[in-house]
Amino acid sequence: MGKRQFWIAREYEKCSGCRKCEIACSLFHEKRVWPEASRIRIFMLVPGVEFPHLCVQCQDYPCVEACPVNAMSVGETAAVIVDKDACIGCGTCIDACPGKVPHLHPAENYAVVCDLCGGDPQCVKVCQEGGWKALVKVEREENVDYRKYAKSPEELTRELAFAFYGEKSEELLPC
Repeated sequence: MGKRQFWIAREYEKCSGCRKCEIACSLFHEKRVWPEASRIRIFMLVPGVEFPHLCVQCQDYPCVEACPVNAMSVGETAAVIVDKDACIGCGTCIDACPGKVPHLHPAENYAVVCDLCGGDPQCVKVCQEGGWKALVKVEREENVDYRKYAKSPEELTRELAFAFYGEKSEELLPC
C-alpha cells in the first residue's frame, strides 16, 4: 500500500510573511538556511501582500509532461520529484507550470519544486507550530481540480490586493 496522497492548502490571509516556511524547507533540503533554494517561496510584490507560493500538484502535471529529459516524475504522495542528476536546467517545466512554481536551484543547474518532504512537509509543521496556520496538509480528493489553484505570483498578488484593499488597490499593483 502506497503513501496517502495530499497537498498543501493555503489560507493566504493568515500568512504573516515570516518566511519560516522557507527556512524550514531549506534546512530540510539543503541542510542550511538558504531561502533562495527553498521549494516554497514567499512573494511580496506589493507591500503588505505576502503569500506562500508552492506546487499544487496539478492532476495532469504539465511540468512533468514538458520535461524533455524525463527528469521529473510523480511520487507516491502526489508530489513532483526531480532527478537533479538528469535535469538539464532548461526551464521547460517552469514555462509549462500554470503557476510558474518551479525555479532553478541558485547554485546548481536543476529545477526545484515542492516534493512534500517525502510526506512530512516541514513548511506546514513550522507554520502550524507558529500558530499562523496559513499552510495546512490536506488529503487529496479525486473530484477536486487542483490546477485551479495554480496561479502565478502576479495573479495571486492581484487577487489578494483586491481582497485586502479593495478596488483602490489597482494603483498599488506593479503587474
